[in-house]
Amino acid sequence: MRWGCCGEASANGKLLVLVSGRVAGVLCPRMILGLMEPSGMIERGGPLVWILLGLAFVGTVCVIERLFYFHRARINVGDLLVGLAHHIRRRAFAEALHEAARAPGPVARVAHAALLRYYLPRQDLRDVVQEAGQLEVPQIENNIRAILGVALLAPLVGMLGTMVGMVETFQRVSEQGGFSGPGELSGGVFTALITSVVGLTVAVPMYVFYLYFLGRAKRLVHRIERAGIEMVHLISDTREETQFAPYRGEVSAGKSLPLPTAAP
Repeated sequence: MRWGCCGEASANGKLLVLVSGRVAGVLCPRMILGLMEPSGMIERGGPLVWILLGLAFVGTVCVIERLFYFHRARINVGDLLVGLAHHIRRRAFAEALHEAARAPGPVARVAHAALLRYYLPRQDLRDVVQEAGQLEVPQIENNIRAILGVALLAPLVGMLGTMVGMVETFQRVSEQGGFSGPGELSGGVFTALITSVVGLTVAVPMYVFYLYFLGRAKRLVHRIERAGIEMVHLISDTREETQFAPYRGEVSAGKSLPLPTAAP
């Protein structure tokens, strides 16, 4: 049996779907707009839409937490190092410790760890700074992978919902003997595509936030490494200058230093 379909606009603005010359379904623009509303999409999308909304909620919480963290971690590294260098060169380590403890963020905590072990040799001090920086990395990367997980899972869940909806639609068609009106068929396809739309709506902004936070994390780790290297050199150089201060004082005063005598 051959059959064809076409659409004709009626006087009241409804679209009549004709199959073999008979009216098979009526699609009203108001009905389509009602299905496109959030409440209609949730109702027609099924349980997988609620799973997608749960993923969106988890991703939103992680995004808000990361925004607050990076806002608190904002600090001018140059100004912090200049202030600490002023205290260290005067050997005012207590004041330097107080300033580092008062400053927020992981950069200040790494500087504080270096100041607590200022008496160590250069290599040991470098190890202390490296360990302190490694302890900050998990906090910097916290919840970033969760945001990526939401961005990857949401379209997969949406695609699963679409496949399930298409299977249910064609199952109803087969139960009716292989014949179904285009209005009913298009309604089933529309319902099946809802989960894909919701999944992509969740995934796209989450992936954008993931890229943004990943860049922020890399820049923050770079600042930590920079501050650690500067602190090691600053503390070690200041300690060496103090050790050679008497020699430099004698040279500046014009005193002659005894020359080494040859062994008899």
